[in-house]
Amino acid sequence: METKEETREDRGLQIAARNKLTRNGNVWLVPSQAGKGKYEVDSEAKRCTCPDFEARQAPCKHLFAVQIVIQREYSNDGETQTYTETVTVKKTYKQEWTAYNKAQTHEKARFLSLLAELCSGIDEPVQPNGRPRLPLADMIFATTFKVYSTMSGRRFTSDLTDAHRKGYLTRAPHYNSISRYFENPTLTPFLKELIEISSLPLQTVERDFAIDSSGFATSRFIQWMHAKYSNPRLIEKKQWVKVHLCCGVKTNVVTAVEITDQFGADCPQFKGLVETTGRNFTMDQVSADKAYLSSDNLQTVVDHHATPFIPFKSNSTGNSSSPQTALWKRLFHFYSFNQERFMQNYHKRSNVETTFSMIKAKFGDGLRSKTKTAQVNEALCKVLAHNLCCVIQSIYELGIEPTFWTESN
Repeated sequence: METKEETREDRGLQIAARNKLTRNGNVWLVPSQAGKGKYEVDSEAKRCTCPDFEARQAPCKHLFAVQIVIQREYSNDGETQTYTETVTVKKTYKQEWTAYNKAQTHEKARFLSLLAELCSGIDEPVQPNGRPRLPLADMIFATTFKVYSTMSGRRFTSDLTDAHRKGYLTRAPHYNSISRYFENPTLTPFLKELIEISSLPLQTVERDFAIDSSGFATSRFIQWMHAKYSNPRLIEKKQWVKVHLCCGVKTNVVTAVEITDQFGADCPQFKGLVETTGRNFTMDQVSADKAYLSSDNLQTVVDHHATPFIPFKSNSTGNSSSPQTALWKRLFHFYSFNQERFMQNYHKRSNVETTFSMIKAKFGDGLRSKTKTAQVNEALCKVLAHNLCCVIQSIYELGIEPTFWTESN
């Protein structure tokens, strides 16, 4: 059973982690946890003006908070006291322009060859009856290549004819066939699998990962009934789908992806993204923002022998009642006492925002498809095209020669 002294020490830790304590000589001004002013704490005499100390004449949570701050930020040699101030310097990165220029000038040719190699490993589903379908490998190649081109189906026809002439397709499909295949739910699991496989050439490069979500606008608007009866301003709002993904922080390659509607919550997607990534990569760190904070998500990362860097919320405490109480407390104390080190690692999370920016800048931030299934498949094609571009950049920058299909695949 937890004692009152231990409870006060835990609360003192929370005060020290969330508030700024000001000092005037030996007297410290410590904010009340209830927001009812400040108390004076004499660090030498070990006294506090709060009612709890006056009633008990024993260390209170405010006195514990002062002791924690002194231990954390000050060193005392008995004669002088020194305070160490940390100055954050923005880190800059050198751009490998030679490799970047080569990757960009050769990207389209390499993209087609890599995409064809990737699609060559697709097993054609058995068709017991009916009109012969177009080969699934051809249709995934065509749909992904169309998204990469950012052109309409009709204007994309000449590119398909050229790809057929070069041997990447068994035959060039009609542009209407491409639209129909976007609406085929059979494509969805294959696209997810290809996204995973396209990231495998970078297994030896990526060990730290970041998770987040972003919306892709559709051509559909909020229904009139919702705008009329709930919020008239919704009539100007387009519907969107949310893309949840996990990416490597060095090359920005996507290792796992899930698609939900606009109301899909972030936190429940975390476990699946981590488990999919952990199936193919050795993970050292996983970074995500506060929306993904939960005991289960922290435990999922630790179960994959990695360290989670998810900041705690302002109302989080070190007294979690979940089954993973020990893990929660340990990470909460690490977050509270090692802010500088935590932020240095948490900063890697910004790479997932860079990943979304790369996808939207290159392939558009909107979806042309009208139906839900087609929108999901179009969004997955954007991610797959992005992965192949990351692999191409790594070919010229890191000297990697990708091989997508092995006997284990």
